[in-house]
Amino acid sequence: MRRIQTRNRHALEVARRRAEAARQAAIARQRALEKSMRDEVQALIARDDTTGEDLEVRRAAINALGNHIGTAVVMDPMTGRIYSIVNQEWALRRGFKPCSTIKLVTGVAGLGEKVIDPANTAAVSDRYNIDLTDALAYSNNTYFQQVGGRVGFEKMMSYARDLGLGEKTGINAPNEYSGRLPYEKTGFALNRMSSHGDDFEVTAVQLATLVSAMGNGGKLLVPRVARTAGEQAKFKTKVRRQIKLEPEAWRQMVPGMVGAVNYGSGKKAYDPLQTVAGKTGTCIGQGGWLGLFTSYAPLANPRLAVVVISRGPDARRHFPAAVAGRIYRELNSRFGTPVNLQLATAPSADDPKAAELNEE
Repeated sequence: MRRIQTRNRHALEVARRRAEAARQAAIARQRALEKSMRDEVQALIARDDTTGEDLEVRRAAINALGNHIGTAVVMDPMTGRIYSIVNQEWALRRGFKPCSTIKLVTGVAGLGEKVIDPANTAAVSDRYNIDLTDALAYSNNTYFQQVGGRVGFEKMMSYARDLGLGEKTGINAPNEYSGRLPYEKTGFALNRMSSHGDDFEVTAVQLATLVSAMGNGGKLLVPRVARTAGEQAKFKTKVRRQIKLEPEAWRQMVPGMVGAVNYGSGKKAYDPLQTVAGKTGTCIGQGGWLGLFTSYAPLANPRLAVVVISRGPDARRHFPAAVAGRIYRELNSRFGTPVNLQLATAPSADDPKAAELNEE
């Protein structure tokens, strides 16, 4: 009996050591992968073509991104002028799953098709009924899955195309990627696509033009870098198309995007000196964690659109929102709204409600 017990203890100890060795090996592989991605990103940033970029804006974006794994786009949402793109390879030529930023498309589609009435609420749990504002602010999956299911696949794709997904933006840079739209989906696959962006691929510059359209009243702009002094002095706005949506629908999206930053999933981007409207996204994609934040500010007459996409451990805990917030704060003196003209307040969040409704 004692021999059996001794053998069992020995076998358990061997199994424990093997499991620990496997765990340590997995950690080592993950760290090596992260270092490889960080090194790749820094090398890509070093190769960026900065001709015509605004060096003050670029410096702010690089400082905010630091040594993290990602890309940042900063542009004028009213004209389409690109101030800076940090890590142009990722921003222009690589597609990413949009995660919860797709809820902007779902929200616009729901309003356009009269599926969403902002005055009404929908049941998303046993305890809560929420409206569009809280659904956007807390990035609630259940709400947008219900909306997408009612809008339908074809209409969802129509709005996605109208908002510039699945096509090149026309930026004056080589080898731009057009992104990708999903194939036919029904049932739960359609619902999940509407909340998580399954089988979409978007670029950071596409998200910049999309969120700019939301801030400028529906103009889908051609983003461009003013390469020469002449282009900078006489920059001409190019409108790809005016998105056909009632003006009220654009306005109805705003409270939820502001709520996301003031008290919801994007509160790391909060700026006490101006109102930032934004949308977060966090999910598994491209074999690991993805984090996104797409935004514009200030609310009235926006002057900046900022998009950040991050991969790996940096993607979690809404790091992209923190990067965008730092960019806004660093550029406040030049692009922000004067204090007391549009001072944003941060309402105290209902923590139990936030914990239950925030599904990223």
